[in-house]
Amino acid sequence: MRVRCALSTLMGREKFQIQDVHEKTGLSRSTVSNLYNEKSKRIDYDTILKLCSLFDCEISELLYLERDDEM
Repeated sequence: MRVRCALSTLMGREKFQIQDVHEKTGLSRSTVSNLYNEKSKRIDYDTILKLCSLFDCEISELLYLERDDEM
């Protein structure tokens, strides 16, 4: 099982670029880029709050669990 980030999907829905999210949230470009490309190893509560506020979404729309096929 692993945690996945749907930031790219949310950004696509709003037609936002990484720069747009950076400017609207105050998050660093590298933070937004790493989340967009799912390269982040961790995420701060403040980051989650800013992104959920920007996209007017629940945490479960931003982050979700992907289960392994083998169990």
